Amino acid sequence: MNYIELHIKLQPVQPFNEILVVQLADAGFESFVDTEDGILAYGQITETSLERAINETFLGETRDDVQFTIEHQIIEHQNWNAVWESDFEPVYVEELVSILAPFHEKSTAKGLIVEIQPQMSFGTGHHQTTWMMSKALFDIQPFPKKVLDMGTGTGVLAIIAEKLGATSILAIDIEDWSVENTVENAQRNNCSSIDSKCGDVDLIHGLKFDLILANINKNVLKAHIPSYAQALDNKGILLLSGFFDSDVDELVTFAQQYGFEKEHVYQKDNWAAIKLVRNK
Repeated sequence: MNYIELHIKLQPVQPFNEILVVQLADAGFESFVDTEDGILAYGQITETSLERAINETFLGETRDDVQFTIEHQIIEHQNWNAVWESDFEPVYVEELVSILAPFHEKSTAKGLIVEIQPQMSFGTGHHQTTWMMSKALFDIQPFPKKVLDMGTGTGVLAIIAEKLGATSILAIDIEDWSVENTVENAQRNNCSSIDSKCGDVDLIHGLKFDLILANINKNVLKAHIPSYAQALDNKGILLLSGFFDSDVDELVTFAQQYGFEKEHVYQKDNWAAIKLVRNK
C-alpha cells in the first residue's frame, strides 16, 4: 500500500508541531520528521480517509492561536527508504550514544554507537521522547538483566539496553514491519539477546522483568500500567515517555494506584519521561 506524506506548515511552529505529532499518531500516521516550518507526517492513510484523519486533530478546528497550511502527496512504498535517507540526520544523546544510519560517517560518533536503518518504524532518537528514554537508560546502575521494550519501533532502546548489560530483552510492537525492523537492527548491531514479537500487552502475561520501557502515548500507557505492575517485582523500574510535561502529574498519580513511586522526571522541550519504581 502506498503512503501519504502530509506537509503541514505552522505559524508559530512550537508547541503546535509537538501537539500534532501526538494527534496524528492517534489518527493513524506512523512516522514524523520535524521541518523548519512545521512537520512531515507519513502514514498508510487513503486519500478518502485523509480528511477524516485531519479532522481528528486541531487542524479540523477554527483557531486564532495558530495558522497552518496543509499539502499532501502519495509516496510509493518502494521509495520509502529514499525518503528517510534524505531526512535522517545523526542523533547524539549528549556524549553517551550516537544513533546513526548505515550511510552516516562514524568517525565523529560519540559514546556507544547504535546503527539504525529506520524503514517505516518510529524510534530513531530524533524525537524528544526517544532521546530522553535513551539518556535515562544510562542513569540506571547497575543495569537490569531482564528488560521489556513495549512499542519497540526500530528497536533502538532494546539495542541500547543490551549494549548496557541486559541479557534478556523482549521487544514488542503491534506492527509486523516494526518487529521485522527490530530484528534487522538487532542483527546490524550484533545483538543476540533481543526477542522481537508482534502483539500487544497481553504477550507479557505471566512474565517478569526488572525494567520496562514504554514510549507510547498517555492513553495507551494508562491502559497498560496495571499489566506493567504485574510484570515487575518489588524495586522493578518502569520508564515511560510519549507524553507532554503537562501530563506528568496525571500519570504519576495514576501509577501510584498500582504501587509505583516517582523517582525522576526528564524534560526536553515540552515533552517528558518518567522513571517510576514499584514498591509493592
